Amino acid sequence: MPKLALFGAGGKMGMRLGRNLKSSNYQVAPVEVSAQGLARLTAELGWDAVDSGSALKGAGIVVLAVPDTAIGKVAHGIVDSLEPGAMVVILDAAAPYAGHLPKRGDITYFVTHPCHPPIFNDETQMEAKLDRFGGIAAKQAIVCCLMQGPESDYARGEAVARTIWAPVMRSHRLTVEQLALLEPGLAETVVASLLDVMREAMDEVVRRGVPEQAARDFLLGHMNILGAVIFKEQPGVFSDACNKAIQFGKPVLMRDDWKRVFEPDEIAASIQRIT
Repeated sequence: MPKLALFGAGGKMGMRLGRNLKSSNYQVAPVEVSAQGLARLTAELGWDAVDSGSALKGAGIVVLAVPDTAIGKVAHGIVDSLEPGAMVVILDAAAPYAGHLPKRGDITYFVTHPCHPPIFNDETQMEAKLDRFGGIAAKQAIVCCLMQGPESDYARGEAVARTIWAPVMRSHRLTVEQLALLEPGLAETVVASLLDVMREAMDEVVRRGVPEQAARDFLLGHMNILGAVIFKEQPGVFSDACNKAIQFGKPVLMRDDWKRVFEPDEIAASIQRIT
């Protein structure tokens, strides 16, 4: 049974991962320093945290379930205690992309991130329908990056990823640079920003007199059908009126050079802000 040290085990992400790891074939050594996190570990998972040294002794896999801003500090704090051939699993591209991981040639760095359950899915059970983050009941895709280490370690890292993000329907292999294009680039800079604008737009029509529930129903329903057509989940085309509204709306809402957010310098700047 491989030993896996889970840092940040009592945090929000650590608890998500811990629930899946608890029923896995990994021998989990949870590490947590906050009083609140320690209490959660005991109450919800029945785990008692161990100190960092005990967790790392004999651990072939180390998962850093800590905030992006802490990954560099934690990684530098443990790197000298890692055994040769150990794998460090990071859950986001930001810190690796920014160069915050310590240099050590005889260990593996593996980066993985969930895609989260898609809007268009085939879930029928209510527990799965309500699992919007993933990792509980709803199927999701994941992305995996072997940043450093022997090629044979990819399968070992992907096995960890499939365990912590389960249930998994697809696994995509990317580079760290490609993952950074997806997040923060695509998912946060573009999608989250546009969704935030959509919420502001809904609030604006409410301010102008539309009943809030009517505005919400209208917006979310149109997001469903318009999204299905745009992403070809459903055959169909927009009406001439809708196409004319798009032709008018995009220049008003979007700068001509908005795709610059995917340029390497912009991705680097975004990650610098995050980390």
